[in-house]
Amino acid sequence: MAAELADHARRIIDVTKYIALGTADETGHPWVSPVWFACEDYRLFHWVSAHNTRHSDNLAARPEVALAIYDSSVAIGGAAAVYISGTAQELTGPELERGLEVFDRLSRTNDGPGWELSDVQPPSPHRLYRATAEEYSILIRGRDPERGTGADRREPVSLD
Repeated sequence: MAAELADHARRIIDVTKYIALGTADETGHPWVSPVWFACEDYRLFHWVSAHNTRHSDNLAARPEVALAIYDSSVAIGGAAAVYISGTAQELTGPELERGLEVFDRLSRTNDGPGWELSDVQPPSPHRLYRATAEEYSILIRGRDPERGTGADRREPVSLD
């Protein structure tokens, strides 16, 4: 059963293009932003954002993040979601080069633009960020015929 839940979580990540990125400022005030992401290993999630956005400022003050990956186009009652908690940071140095290789390759694979170092370093307004997942859970719908309990809930899952 654990392997089936992990496969379900991987499928959701594989077919979804946007993450709801949850950050908080230094006082704990929350903020959620949708960002297009690139992930190749189910542990490291990369995205590009302007360095002066609210979520980028929040990450500079507080690296803890919450991610929600889901398909918002499904009918009511058909939701599938992966929830992730972890930490995030702006990438620099060798980590920036490796992260950009992943982001650029997956962006091009998904008909997105190509990315170069000059696109994510000054004087460009954009930077490359990476979240490192620490905990995962998936949505179990209350009406799920095998695992439902009558109320929607989260089930921890391992993607190792």
